[in-house]
Amino acid sequence: MAEHFKIVFEGQLRTGVDLETARLNLAQLFKSDVSSVDRLFTGKPIIVKRGLTHDDAQRYLKALNDAGVDARIESEQPVAWTLEEIEEPAPVKPSLEPAASPYAPPRSSVTPDWPTEGELKVFTVQGRIGRLRYLAWTMVLTFVGLLLAALCFGIMSLSLVAGGLLGAVLLVALIVVSIQMGSQRLHDAGWSAWLLLLNLVPFVGSFFPFLMMVIPGNSGPNRYGPSPPPNNKGVKCLAALWLIFLVLVFIGGLTGGLQKVKDEVEITTGEYEQSLPYDDDADSAAQPVVPVDPADDPSDTDDNQ
Repeated sequence: MAEHFKIVFEGQLRTGVDLETARLNLAQLFKSDVSSVDRLFTGKPIIVKRGLTHDDAQRYLKALNDAGVDARIESEQPVAWTLEEIEEPAPVKPSLEPAASPYAPPRSSVTPDWPTEGELKVFTVQGRIGRLRYLAWTMVLTFVGLLLAALCFGIMSLSLVAGGLLGAVLLVALIVVSIQMGSQRLHDAGWSAWLLLLNLVPFVGSFFPFLMMVIPGNSGPNRYGPSPPPNNKGVKCLAALWLIFLVLVFIGGLTGGLQKVKDEVEITTGEYEQSLPYDDDADSAAQPVVPVDPADDPSDTDDNQ
């Protein structure tokens, strides 16, 4: 007789997944509402599915793990029927599995119902993007903004009003796209997009954009959607070029700042030296004045002669 297995769940969450995210994921996985899923988190062992082969049990367990919860596979003891048991059946114990479970897994494969990768959309605040894709998209947006700025300056040379209006419209559009990209980057880390307002806070806004570039994203699905698609070679190349550009800008700014400090020190030192008295005046002031005897005055001698 083939061995059968069952899936047992006691409400444990995987590391880094909060309860709200797990509830939403399970509701989507079981095609049910969130209130029905709450009955899974009572802390008591609940049989999610029974009578499975080992491969099917592994498949259901992986689906639950991807949803952010921990479950376990247990072996089911085979039932041996005898004539005595058929004539005098023992009392049937109530099963822990509800008769009509609203969160029972679908009989078909759960893979199509639970996408492992999200869909990429630039012009939206929904979805998630990783660190490298955020760097690549930021580089493209920056160079597009430079090209549009050059276009606006060219139009301003012909018409100041037209160039100014076009520049204002393009600036607003670039800010909106930047907010959309930043929202998706924060969603990948499980953070709210409202944290973008920290860029307006003094001192905090100077390093928060760099924090957005380095914070890792969630490994699995979170409340903002499934994981983003893997990065292709183009994304990796653009991200590497943007990082090199930022490093060169930082080094150039640091070198220019040090040179400016050096020039200020030299100017201050020169002004201080100019404010000091000359050495000749100091030596003449230090020498004592010797009185001259009128009898030794050579001018008197010449007059007498």
